[in-house]
Amino acid sequence: MPTLTSATARVEIAAHGAELTSFVDLASGREYLWPADPAQWARHAPLLFPLVGKLPDDTYLHDGRAYKLPQHGFARDQEFQLIAEDAASLTFQLMASPASRAIFPFEFELRVRYELRGSVLTVGWHVRNPAAAGHELLFSIGAHPAFNCPLRPEAGEQFSDYAFHFDHPVTLARQLLRGGLRSGETAPVLTNAATLPLSYELFKDDALVFEHFDFTRITLQKTDRTGPFVRMQFNGFPYLGLWTKSPGAAFVCIEPWQGVASPVGAPQELRDKEGILTLAPSQMFDASYTIEIGA
Repeated sequence: MPTLTSATARVEIAAHGAELTSFVDLASGREYLWPADPAQWARHAPLLFPLVGKLPDDTYLHDGRAYKLPQHGFARDQEFQLIAEDAASLTFQLMASPASRAIFPFEFELRVRYELRGSVLTVGWHVRNPAAAGHELLFSIGAHPAFNCPLRPEAGEQFSDYAFHFDHPVTLARQLLRGGLRSGETAPVLTNAATLPLSYELFKDDALVFEHFDFTRITLQKTDRTGPFVRMQFNGFPYLGLWTKSPGAAFVCIEPWQGVASPVGAPQELRDKEGILTLAPSQMFDASYTIEIGA
């Protein structure tokens, strides 16, 4: 499996889904990424493309014609090509195929680049529309990495010992979901506080989905801010999901998104879906986020 190693960390990325599958601190030997235990959740850090979230009846319309797409799209289950590598980075590519065109009638070129510097992994996305004149590309893209929580179960730590920490006090309201679709309702989660303690009760009604938030960094660490941590930085992302498989799963996901689930109701035209990005022929879209681990 393709691997990157620095003086302090090692990551592994699978060509299947261009998915990050391991992030290890070399000094301690600690694994920070969820091992995809199928008894709880059989993925590590899937790439969400060309959709983020769920569609009504797994269906969308394009120019009046109905198409089926599973939740979070199909890229996570496709084989990417490793097209470039050096000591610090790996770049994978996925392009449109006859199979993809049958369910997603667009041309696309998707590249995912992983760069490891010390204990910081930068994940960069590059999406290009290679189609002929007059053919737009409509898409969303998002991240879904899952981190072990607790990070030190051998020390007796519990999921509820951990929290999400923000750089400043924030006020957050979640978008409520119904069957994975946005209901149009919201509920308060945090009011002028810099720490969100974790509990399975917090996730009993599915993921926490936020928009219009004023932070770009979040840290997963014990509530008292001691011990190992995972920190994610995501500038320029309009949506964020936080999720675990409640109750009892030993992981939590931090998910910066460039898109969001559809609302409850009938299938809609893809171009009208909230969070859809549009690229003209030869136009490109780039975004990136970082994952930092600390002992």
